[in-house]
Amino acid sequence: MRAAVYRGPNDVRVETLPVPEIGPREVLARVACCGVCGTDLKKIHHGLVAPPRVFGHETTGTIAAVGAEVAGWRDGDRVIVNHHVPCQSPDCYYCLRGAFAQCPTYKRTGATAGFEPSGGGFAEYVRVLEWCVQGGLTRIPDDVSFEEASFVEPLNTCLKGVRTAGIRPGDTVWVIGQGPIGLLFTQLAALAGACVVATDRYAHRLALARDLGATIALNPDTEGVGKAIQALTEGRGADLAIVAVPNTAVVAPAFAALRPAGKVLLFAQTRQNDLMEIDAGAVCMQEKALLGAYSSDITLQDETADLIFTRRVRVTPLISHRFALEDIASALELAAQPRDNSCKILVTP
Repeated sequence: MRAAVYRGPNDVRVETLPVPEIGPREVLARVACCGVCGTDLKKIHHGLVAPPRVFGHETTGTIAAVGAEVAGWRDGDRVIVNHHVPCQSPDCYYCLRGAFAQCPTYKRTGATAGFEPSGGGFAEYVRVLEWCVQGGLTRIPDDVSFEEASFVEPLNTCLKGVRTAGIRPGDTVWVIGQGPIGLLFTQLAALAGACVVATDRYAHRLALARDLGATIALNPDTEGVGKAIQALTEGRGADLAIVAVPNTAVVAPAFAALRPAGKVLLFAQTRQNDLMEIDAGAVCMQEKALLGAYSSDITLQDETADLIFTRRVRVTPLISHRFALEDIASALELAAQPRDNSCKILVTP
């Protein structure tokens, strides 16, 4: 089979690998679609993990083989492959507290196209390991495309962020960045009854934000975001700012735009030692809170899938480019260096 193999920083090559062999409690899926995620881009560009690996974790496809001891799945089933699943054991300190992303089992990647398990979606076939077969496969309805279903994993992470932040009806929420993740946050915040202020530097993404539920959409370089938020909130400031861009420089203006006892949610800061300065007085005296949300929540999987399957969250408008596996280098480059007409990048092996 063909697969995009990470060989070192900024070095991803399309190579021929053996189709993965599966064990009795595993399944093999033929990949139909895999979205390009910013966390994979960081690993590739910064060399955060040792090669060789096959990345890609927003994966959908068709089951091609089923292990002898697997129940409930068969060849031909259309599925979403979830590469992280927590143990949910009553003895797990983190699962008991709902901190699933910190569970040791969750931290193990349960899908691979070869080498160290790293998602494997940038390949023709992916092997789903035992613990991710048990709790990490989601069936795709016949009337939902593989492309739409590939958004379930990223939407889950965003829904977790919305629940972490505690958005209430009537809140004013500033979503910083209207890339694929920002546009998912914009829709979820609007569905929660919030007034959404969307900002981005690309006109195409601002137009998408307006169409998908933003109350106002502004270019922060040319339009007064702070004044707009003040006007919307009778001078109080935003209830919540969601940082959906991997740039810590925006956190200080986000804090400044909050009302007293408002919140900033960090979502795109997925690299360790990403340091920044915070006004401790604003945290203490004004009771402004800095929150983080990372990765998915298994208890939200069914709700997330239903949001996409019923199209209450619209994802097809976010797709701007589709690349064949052989063109993975172009897909990664465009995802890392977006243009005014680009948004979600999909790889379709």
